[in-house]
Amino acid sequence: MKNLALFFCSLFLFLQCAEDTSYQEKLKDPTLFRNAMENLSDIVVYDIFSPPVASRVYMYPTIAAYEILAVNYPVQYRSLVGQVNALSALPKMPENASAELAALYAFNQIGKSLIFSEDRMETFQEELENTIKSMGVPRRVRSASRAYADDVTQHILAWASGDLYNQTRTYPKYTILEEEKFWKPTPPDYMDGIEPHWNKIRTLVLDSASQFQPKPPLAFDLTKDSPFQQQLQEVFEVGDNLTDEQIEIAKFWDCNPYVTHHRGHAMFATKKITPGGHWIGITKIVTEKAQTDFVATVDAYAHVSMALFDAFISCWDEKWNTLVVRPETLINKHYDEDWMPLLQTPPFPEYTSGHSVISRASAVVLTKLFGTQFAFDDTTEEAFGLPTRSYTSFIHASEEAAISRLYGGIHYMMAIEEGVKQGEAVGQFIAQNIETRRTASAVTTTE
Repeated sequence: MKNLALFFCSLFLFLQCAEDTSYQEKLKDPTLFRNAMENLSDIVVYDIFSPPVASRVYMYPTIAAYEILAVNYPVQYRSLVGQVNALSALPKMPENASAELAALYAFNQIGKSLIFSEDRMETFQEELENTIKSMGVPRRVRSASRAYADDVTQHILAWASGDLYNQTRTYPKYTILEEEKFWKPTPPDYMDGIEPHWNKIRTLVLDSASQFQPKPPLAFDLTKDSPFQQQLQEVFEVGDNLTDEQIEIAKFWDCNPYVTHHRGHAMFATKKITPGGHWIGITKIVTEKAQTDFVATVDAYAHVSMALFDAFISCWDEKWNTLVVRPETLINKHYDEDWMPLLQTPPFPEYTSGHSVISRASAVVLTKLFGTQFAFDDTTEEAFGLPTRSYTSFIHASEEAAISRLYGGIHYMMAIEEGVKQGEAVGQFIAQNIETRRTASAVTTTE
C-alpha cells in the first residue's frame, strides 16, 4: 500500500513536470512577440505618430522585453545596462515567473503608456491572456509574471521620464524665417514643422545628437549651373520623367504616416506606416525567415529600435540646424507653380533625408546580426495595397529607400547621399558599441 502511494505520488510529480515543460516551451514561441510588435505597429499607424515619436514608442517597450530576457539568460545574452545611456538594472524576477511571459506583459504595458488608443491595446492584451490560458500556463505563473512586469514597467517608465520628451512638448514651435534658403511649410496643408526640438531628446547609444554631423549642405544659390541649382534642377527633371519602376519604388518607401487629400471643399487623410515602422516590419520578415528563437527575435527588434531611435535624433539635429528649404517650395516659385512631387512633402526641413539615415542605420545593425547576403522579400507594404519587393541584402534595401526620396520629389541628392553616410555612421557606432550575444547558442533558431 505504501509502495502504491509512492507510485501515485511519483506519477503526479512526473505529470506536473511534463505539464510545466509543455507550457514553458509554448511560451518560447517567437510568434507571440512578433504578434505583440505587430499590434503596437498597427496602433502607431492608427494614432498617427510622427516618425521620430514612433521610434520612441517602439524603443522603450522593446528594451524592457530584451532586458527581462537578458537578465534571465545570462549565459547567452548581455544586459544593456552600462551600454545604453542612464539605464539601471531591473528588479530581480521572482522564481515562479516566466521570463518570456513577463517580457510580453511588460512590452504591452509600456506600449500602452506611450500610445493614445489604449482600448486597442487592452483588446490585444485580453486576446493574449486567452492564448496564454489555453497553453495551460498556471495561474501562479501568470500572476507572478504580471506582477514582475508591473515592476519592470515602472522601472522603464521612470527611465523614459528622463529623456526630456515630456518637457519638449511645451517648447515653442518653429518660427518661419523669411530668407528663401530656409525651410517653409509645404502644400497642401502647410503644416507646422514636426519636432523642431527632437535633438534635445536623450540619445540611447550615441554620445550626443551632433556626434555624427554630415558635411554642410551646398550653399544656397539659384544661379544657373551652380551646384545647388543643379541639384534643384535634377529633382524637377527626374520628377517629370519617372519610369514605372521609379514610381513603384517611391510609393513603396513613401511611409508618410499622414497623407492628406483634397477634393473640392472636402479633405480626408490616408494613414500609412512610418519609415521606422517599415524597418520594424522588415525585422519581422527576417526573424521569421531565419527562424530565430524568442530571445534572438527580441534581440533583433531591440537592435533595430535602438538604431531607429538614435538615427532620428541624429538626423533631426541636422534638419533643424541647417533648415534647408524643400525642392517643392523653390520649384513652385521659380520653375512651375503647378508642379507637384510624386509624394507629399513631409512637414520638416530637407537636409538630411530621414529615410536615408534611418534605413541605413537599421540595415547596418541587421547586417551585424544576419550577415551581408541575407536576401528577403519585403511584404511590409502589402497591407497598404503595394506589391512585394525583393532585396539581396539589407544594404540593398536601404539604398533603394534612399533613392526613393529623389523619385518622390521630396529631397535633393545631397540630402540622400549625406543621409546614407550619416546613417552608416550611426549604425556602425551602435553595432560596435552594443554587445548582446555572448555565445553562438544565442542565435539558436526554432528548428
